[in-house]
Amino acid sequence: MIPFLDLKKLNEKHYHSISETLEQVLKSGWYIMGDSLNRFEREFADFCGTKYCVGVANGLDALSLIVKAYDIGEGDEVLVPSNTYIASILAISANSATPVLIEPKLSTYNIDPSEIEKHITSRTKAIMVVHLYGQSCEMDEINAIAKKHKLKVIEDCAQAHGAIYNGKKVGNLGDVAGFSFYPGKNLGALGDGGAITTNDEQLYLKLMAYRNYGSHKKYENIYKGVNSRLDEIQAAVLSVKLAFLDSENEHRRQIAKYYLENISNEKIILPSVEVDEQHVWHVFVVRTAERDRLQKYLLDNKIQTIIHYPIPPHKQQAFKEWNHLSYEISEKIHNEILSLPISPVMGIEEVRKVVEVINRYE
Repeated sequence: MIPFLDLKKLNEKHYHSISETLEQVLKSGWYIMGDSLNRFEREFADFCGTKYCVGVANGLDALSLIVKAYDIGEGDEVLVPSNTYIASILAISANSATPVLIEPKLSTYNIDPSEIEKHITSRTKAIMVVHLYGQSCEMDEINAIAKKHKLKVIEDCAQAHGAIYNGKKVGNLGDVAGFSFYPGKNLGALGDGGAITTNDEQLYLKLMAYRNYGSHKKYENIYKGVNSRLDEIQAAVLSVKLAFLDSENEHRRQIAKYYLENISNEKIILPSVEVDEQHVWHVFVVRTAERDRLQKYLLDNKIQTIIHYPIPPHKQQAFKEWNHLSYEISEKIHNEILSLPISPVMGIEEVRKVVEVINRYE
């Protein structure tokens, strides 16, 4: 079986370095908000090209805390793509604000800049972009719209660690950004983890307090904060793996390049990318009108695939008030997409096998 993602093999590459750093954390006797977290926050801010980084418990908390820190709440609106994982939208609704769904481009699956201004109202406070599947959004156009209407730009970078747009990495393309370090991400921890990056010092200081019960100083609480802290173990592991992220992303690009150049089946629609460095291929998504049949065929041929994602947010029971709405492009995407295996530990023979089997599909 060719697995969709072999996490055990992925982390075994770093076994000795991870073991050493875990031993150091254990011996330190300090497991929350210590030197490992401070070091990773500095390293990740440098990696993204930002001044500040705040480690938090997970990617959803990263986005939720951003919305909270901007005082976006009841009566306010945040524009967000209709084609995204539900976490992007939950971060908005969790703060009692209203998510306003914007259709994506069918070619990139990312938010369509030409659709944004149609949905801006006097209640709009921010645009949350999602660099879906690892490809950066069209940030020049989006930032221009935000500047014109005096809106904040929040990046959801959960799937795009290391992607570059016009010489700058995601996480440094808007006002603030949220990352997830879920184990399957391009930069994955050994459990949950997340981070926020920004160049805004006042926002940074506010977020540092919000993640820690609203406190900068123990037992003195200036905000109604939460407990959302990236722990020392995860921070230490992420520091180890961060050093390899660019090279692992390049390996993903090489697999994607092989797929793009060699998959030749008229029933399969391949992903589109204009600039290589803008995409880090968190997942390699193809489309076909016969998605379920194709998935079964691949499984029968010992190739594991996953659907990212089978149900669009507006059709989820959690948002039943939207179930009657129609977002045609998102629905088409969710009905047709299938993610093929791609990872830094996938060998060329496995890649060739995937291509061979897909090209035989009838």
